[in-house]
Amino acid sequence: MKTYSAKPGEVEKKWIVIDAKGLVVGRLASLIAMRLKGKHKPTYTPHVDMGDNVIVINAEKVVFTGNKLEDKQYFRHTGHPGGIKVRTPRRILESKYPGRVIELAVSRMLARGPLQRKIMGNLKIYAGAEHPHQAQNPVALDVAAMNRKNTRA
Repeated sequence: MKTYSAKPGEVEKKWIVIDAKGLVVGRLASLIAMRLKGKHKPTYTPHVDMGDNVIVINAEKVVFTGNKLEDKQYFRHTGHPGGIKVRTPRRILESKYPGRVIELAVSRMLARGPLQRKIMGNLKIYAGAEHPHQAQNPVALDVAAMNRKNTRA
């Protein structure tokens, strides 16, 4: 019996919409990363973009558990000596692009490289409840109903 290896032309991509209101960031990000990579499919092939296109709405309404909203830190470096910059999740959520919290969490759950950069292009994050992808007929995925720990009151 031969091992099945999917070809890029054989992949069928679906569109999924997730409402992030009240969902825990880490649990949401791990589910999104699994869907983007395609690990939920029986024909999963590691070197092929097998995953679905994921739309996340209400990204500004995600929650963190514990004191992570204040204590967690995101670091970046400007490239100059002493140029390390630090931001907290609260500061990012209150900024112009609150979806970056989810984007950072998901991208750090995927292996770095050309495939990760391609896969991240399949993730669309919107701060509000509206998205411009109605023509793709996305299917709603209820993450809150999957596990009681996925949400916080």
